Amino acid sequence: MSHDHHDERPELTPEQIAAALAPPPGRNGGDLVVETLQGLGATTVFGLPGQHALGMFDALRRSSLGYVGLRVENNAGFAADAYGRVTGEVAPLLLSTGPGALTSLAALQEAAAASAPVLAISSQIPAAGLGGGRHGYLHELRDQKASFRDIVKSVHTVRTASQIPSAIAAAWESALTAPHGPVWVEIPQDVLLAETTLPVVTAMDATPRELHARPELIAVAAHLLSNAERPAIIAGGGVVRSDASGKLRALAEKTSAPVVTTFGGKGAFPWEHPLSLQSWLEDRHTTDFLEDADVLLVVGSGLGELSSNYYTFAPRGRVVQIEADAGKLESNHPALGIHADARDALADLLEAVTPREDPTAAERVREVLGRVRDRIDAQERTLEQHLLGEIRAALPDTSPSFWDMTILAYWAWSAFDARHPNTMHSAQGAGGLGYGFPAAIGAAAADRTKPVLAVSGDGGAMYSLAELATARQYDLPVTWLIVDDGGYGILREYMTDAFGETTGTELSRPDFVALAESFGVPAVRTSPQTLAADLAKSFAQPGPSVVVLPALLRMFEPTHL
Repeated sequence: MSHDHHDERPELTPEQIAAALAPPPGRNGGDLVVETLQGLGATTVFGLPGQHALGMFDALRRSSLGYVGLRVENNAGFAADAYGRVTGEVAPLLLSTGPGALTSLAALQEAAAASAPVLAISSQIPAAGLGGGRHGYLHELRDQKASFRDIVKSVHTVRTASQIPSAIAAAWESALTAPHGPVWVEIPQDVLLAETTLPVVTAMDATPRELHARPELIAVAAHLLSNAERPAIIAGGGVVRSDASGKLRALAEKTSAPVVTTFGGKGAFPWEHPLSLQSWLEDRHTTDFLEDADVLLVVGSGLGELSSNYYTFAPRGRVVQIEADAGKLESNHPALGIHADARDALADLLEAVTPREDPTAAERVREVLGRVRDRIDAQERTLEQHLLGEIRAALPDTSPSFWDMTILAYWAWSAFDARHPNTMHSAQGAGGLGYGFPAAIGAAAADRTKPVLAVSGDGGAMYSLAELATARQYDLPVTWLIVDDGGYGILREYMTDAFGETTGTELSRPDFVALAESFGVPAVRTSPQTLAADLAKSFAQPGPSVVVLPALLRMFEPTHL
């Protein structure tokens, strides 16, 4: 890759030189933060103010950045995560020190697991307090960044105003280098508040490094695929994030290779395509089919717990793994490991493979899907399948959906047709509760032109009720479907199966309809028969709405036990 663009120094006009020599008065370190973000291309920031961070928030007033303020830092992190996922752009997240910063940790863990480019910028205690002494400042931690280092891709501590643009640019580049991920910048309170005479920040460049596949590895992978008898492809979230679904489809068709998408890779391959094995990864019939492949191409997936049918998957053929995260290369299965961005490597492979005809491939796919369908139908889980069908019928094809950790979402991972790539998202990376609604808020802030769906259980909904105020304040087109079964439904099921009884799973909860209406958000209590109509009505009206579905759902029987 050429780095010539880094060597082209922008020439300043005489007017720009004059402006640099006489910067506008009344600017502080916070202005350097927002000027840098604007210079890097940011348009929207998420966050929650706090005492040490006021310099940043004051500077927002003087900027053209749009601000979406949530009510809990963790929810602000989920919103930024979703914004980063749906746009592929960096999502700045402005936080305060100590408790405010720490409250975002679970959201940043999800962003790391899902490779979402979140740029968290937190305040710090005054610079004199940095270094681990116990000074007794409000919000003081001995080493704040140590709490984040295990979670984010990189950490950056600023100590002077002149360091702000470079630290944010380095973090921005880190967030957008494949695999995307969250990054952490912290800036002391006094640095943010101190007036600065530094010139206005211009001409920022934080071009991420490109991750190209090594040509000799592509040659071997292409040879294996071209000469395979029973090739198959597992497409993960990396295919969606690198916008490579078109390349994936072309490669699958050229090599007659059936494709299964992971739960993070939903929508990466057309659901009804003759080569589509869909997403039934938690099914032994799919696992058997993949084990039988003599060449298995794994793209943008680490084959973790869910993607490997709970580590029961034992491939017998050659595995080729394309993965941007070096830590995931061959972490679960020996493979020809290709450290590369999915789109780039698929483009190279597509050129290098020779076409392979296989008239039996589509028939074998139909057989597997038939066996999966028979297994599920035998369990008589008609309500759950009906509800997914109702949601699919009501939700516009290009509308994004965000699914919390709830039984209906577990069904959706396997059974929901995400008709476009990058439209179906869940918290299945880190698996924390409360993701669905605040994430939908972040996606709606990125694009207000189409309705966004959030799906939660009543337990997960309780994590994010405060954000009804946010959705109302910014008038965001989010429809929140709350499936109310009176507790933590999946944990109830796990405990009943394991111990014969439950502890801590049954929940007292509010009247969600009345509660939503108290926020000024229209709400309706629905039923399985009226769900599609009620959702369609909600999607058609502007602003936020809540649809409450009282229902006791059950999971399909697992095959990995």
